[in-house]
Amino acid sequence: MKRLKVRWRQGHRTVTFPGEKASLPENFRGRPVLDAGRCPDGCRACADACPTDAILIDGGAGSARIDLGRCVFCQDCVEACPEGAVTYTQDYRMATREREDLALQGGVKLAAALDRKMLKMFGRSLKLRHVSAGDCSACTAELQALGNVVFDLARFGVQFVASPRHADGLVITGPVTLNMRLALEKTWKAVAPPRLVIAVGACAISGGPFRGHPQANDGADGIVPVDLYVPGCPPHPLTILDGLLRLLGRIEAGGRWEGNGRQDPQLDAVQPGTSSTV
Repeated sequence: MKRLKVRWRQGHRTVTFPGEKASLPENFRGRPVLDAGRCPDGCRACADACPTDAILIDGGAGSARIDLGRCVFCQDCVEACPEGAVTYTQDYRMATREREDLALQGGVKLAAALDRKMLKMFGRSLKLRHVSAGDCSACTAELQALGNVVFDLARFGVQFVASPRHADGLVITGPVTLNMRLALEKTWKAVAPPRLVIAVGACAISGGPFRGHPQANDGADGIVPVDLYVPGCPPHPLTILDGLLRLLGRIEAGGRWEGNGRQDPQLDAVQPGTSSTV
């Protein structure tokens, strides 16, 4: 009886995403922004402080970029920058279709929807097999959170399955250690084509803090083709969910998943084969 009373007091717990603007804590670290115009000539303070070489300075002042695929959201660059040029926003939307789109100099080109043929197959039902390829379990924990009552991934027709034979694609976490490379290759081959591959977290995208280590493969896309990159260390469940729904064409103006007819001003039209920039 006590449990029933507690559940009654809690009320409706599932977030209305993507129907309404997401509520995030004040200390949430979303997409980082680097104002290269504030960088003095010759300054490399933020780049030198970055533990994963995520800040790229190819030329003089104004050329600095942040590679979200390498960024571990540690804030070392914020503390090191004497001009305050690096800040973190509360924007959780960061997933992209192409690796190069994660190297930011301005806005981020958000993931485009699959083509119409792929949407016809996967748009309403998508089964995924998770491959933990040497991760620290942080990204795995966020993936597991997608299945709880708050995010309820299954309401969008997306579910994790136990066998690659039952899956439409893979979700990969970790830098793909040497011991896991063969397992990843075999799991990928066991998924019947056409298949999708989603790289979740800095390690799966670039190797993260293990990039260049002889026992790691610097991410998944050197081994299997990746269709969606979800940056973060680890990425918030909303970042993963936003990327998945964009890939499936579910986030679009007037779409069926807006919820109760309410439109979040953050959400933009995403039609099959197109993308948006924020």
